[in-house]
Amino acid sequence: MGVPSVFDFLLLSLASFRLTRLLVFDKITEFIRRPFFVEWTEVNQDGVEETYIKPKEKGLQSWIGELLSCYWCMGVWSALGLYGGLIVYPPIFQPIIVVLAIAGLAALIETIVHSIQR
Repeated sequence: MGVPSVFDFLLLSLASFRLTRLLVFDKITEFIRRPFFVEWTEVNQDGVEETYIKPKEKGLQSWIGELLSCYWCMGVWSALGLYGGLIVYPPIFQPIIVVLAIAGLAALIETIVHSIQR
């Protein structure tokens, strides 16, 4: 594939954005993150419970926990995985990238619409 076209670059950028958010923040992938974090709940001064997480302390779980808690770090690995997959096995990765890019753009549009409505 070589250097991606501007269109492919935009698709990969949006797909990487969406995949990163999916892995780092979304509730639906919490089960993936759970083994790598310690979670605890505290009651704040207003009496509201707040839940905190931090990566586990040792070994591979710590490394993966640090990765999953760092949006910037995970973004690099998401981009590398999607671009590498596109180069190595395009029939599988092209549809995945397109779907993630569509979802990423939809998320950005929703954020803009939501902020305008406030």
